[in-house]
Amino acid sequence: MNSDYLYGFLGGCLIGGGSLLALIVTGKIPGVSGVFGRLLKPKENEIHWRLIFLFGLITGAGLLFALSEQASIYRLPDGRSWFVYAMAGLVVGFGTRLGGGCTSGHGVCGMGMGARDSMLATAVFMAAGIVTVTVFRFLTS
Repeated sequence: MNSDYLYGFLGGCLIGGGSLLALIVTGKIPGVSGVFGRLLKPKENEIHWRLIFLFGLITGAGLLFALSEQASIYRLPDGRSWFVYAMAGLVVGFGTRLGGGCTSGHGVCGMGMGARDSMLATAVFMAAGIVTVTVFRFLTS
C-alpha cells in the first residue's frame, strides 16, 4: 500500500476513533466549532473537557509539523498576510454557526450517525470548496 494512502487511512481512523471516544466520554458530538463556540459561554462542568479537546487538537498539529518532514508541504503559502487568514477564519466561523456546525461535526460525526442534515451540510461544504478552489485557480492563473 502506498504510504500516502496508509497515512490517510490511519489519520481517518484516529479522527473517527477520537470522535467516538469524545462522544462516549462526554455524550456530546465533538464538532470543533461547537466545542470552541461553547467554550466562550460554557455550561457548568463543561469547560475542562473542551479545553483538553482544543489543547489536544492544537498540540497534535504542532507536533506533526515539528516532527514530520512530509507535513512541511502543508505550511501556509507565502504572499498572504495574517490579516487575510484571520478574516478567512472569521468568515468560516460565521458560516459554521450559520450552518449549525462545521465539517468535523457534520462530516465526521453527523454523517457517521446517518443524520440527513449532516449529509446535506457536508455536500454543501464540499461543493463550496470545489467552487472556491476552481474560481481561485481561474483568477490566479
